[in-house]
Amino acid sequence: MPGRFTDTDELYAFLLGYVNVEKGQKTVFKLDRMRSLCERLGDPQSAYRTIHVAGSKGKGSVSAMIARVLEASGRRVGLYTSPHLLRWKERISLAGDEMPEAELLEAADEVLPLVEGKDPSDFPGDELPTYFELTTLIAFCAFRRGGCDRAVIETGLGGRLDSTNVVDSDLSVITPIELEHTEWLGDTIALIAGEKAGIIKPGKPCYLSGQPREARAVFTQACAARGSPLREAPELASVSAVSIGREGTSARITFASASPLAKRFPSGIDARTPVIGVVQADNMALAILAAAESEGGLNSDDIERGMAKAFLPARFQVLDLDPPVALDGAHTPNSVLMALDSFKSIFPGPAALLFACAEDKRHGPMAAALAPEFDRITLTRPGTFKKGDLAALEESFRNTGARFSSIEDHVAAIGAARDEAASLGLPLLVTGSFYLCSEFARLYQR
Repeated sequence: MPGRFTDTDELYAFLLGYVNVEKGQKTVFKLDRMRSLCERLGDPQSAYRTIHVAGSKGKGSVSAMIARVLEASGRRVGLYTSPHLLRWKERISLAGDEMPEAELLEAADEVLPLVEGKDPSDFPGDELPTYFELTTLIAFCAFRRGGCDRAVIETGLGGRLDSTNVVDSDLSVITPIELEHTEWLGDTIALIAGEKAGIIKPGKPCYLSGQPREARAVFTQACAARGSPLREAPELASVSAVSIGREGTSARITFASASPLAKRFPSGIDARTPVIGVVQADNMALAILAAAESEGGLNSDDIERGMAKAFLPARFQVLDLDPPVALDGAHTPNSVLMALDSFKSIFPGPAALLFACAEDKRHGPMAAALAPEFDRITLTRPGTFKKGDLAALEESFRNTGARFSSIEDHVAAIGAARDEAASLGLPLLVTGSFYLCSEFARLYQR
């Protein structure tokens, strides 16, 4: 099937014909089908060394940081993240830089003959591969075709049964855990941590961010059971002199004596990333520790140059509009609080909010955190990709006593919120859903 697709937009449209959990479609999570397909492709995920990243928040930013630092050290690094903001090909990149279209299409030509025209009975479990499985397989093949010697792979959902968990990673990285995707991962921190812990490989190090007590206990037990060295970032590195602004986040990162980096960098490292937020200082520390484990010869220039290029869209991305607009795909109470903290630090004073979330999100706590902080609030649905319960969302904001406008059509809501913010000279925060951020960016990003 060579040359089947003329561009990746056409390929994306084809892939959407398969079951897509991101759209709320249902499937049974398991790895037997993924393992079988990888084997038939010659196990492309084994053609390079891999760092595997999971967590409830910050995993995309940490993945991008690790990839950029490794790239700065001279490695060719594949980076796999999700979701995308504007185009599907954003998910499969070279440390964040666009991968050549031809390589992605050639990778798809490797994968799709295994599934096109096949029946569910042709696969383990009598189910066709999913959209995310096929996207992940294309990423694995693209990195192999592109000559990558490293890959940083972000999990999609969970970890233990996530499609990415066929990699035999050199090390795992787990960012903070909170309640999320409870219908898939469990309704307690401990259960969710157990799913994330599934990426920890026997005998391979696990780098851990600061965690809730229940999650830390799960990870400690999992590492002990698998003989995996546990490296806790808060015990190995500390951050100070944290500063955030419209251009990004800077911090001084110093290393404890327990870290081998203490002798190499006795005065610490001054790092800056375009990703905005106080939490990004901790993310930089975690990423540096993990990258140094993978690439032992890192120097301060590698780290500083890599961090300065690390970026993912809609992770508190400020659009240079008049007035400015911040896009943040935060969709959990804790991540929304972090987005709010960053927004208020950069844009103190009166402001406007455009908010939507998928129907399965905890919009009550998010409304309680956001409503008191904004002078103008517009509610809508998160687009057509995921379902949103606008009536329930309205009730959550009504319970805060806030005044708001509610517009069913997300395109009309985006236009109305933007026009109102512009007419009043108010900075605008767009949050609650990556899909809402994506729709806004399609209309206004320059």
